[in-house]
Amino acid sequence: MSLEQAKAFIEKMKTDEAFREKIMAIETPEERLKAIAEAGFECTGEEINEAGADVGEAAGGRAYCKALYTTC
Repeated sequence: MSLEQAKAFIEKMKTDEAFREKIMAIETPEERLKAIAEAGFECTGEEINEAGADVGEAAGGRAYCKALYTTC
């Protein structure tokens, strides 16, 4: 598990529209995390939340962690 992997996931969400649409089409956070892992990102939801905060609101990081959880 890695904060760096979580940051890489957020960057891919920001830059790859097809990937973003695929992830966002998944209904539950659990299934989204499974798809994220299957895409090669080894990180937890908590790490994605933390990375979203690190990336910052202006860069869109929080928007992508909110895609997984409502408490970010």
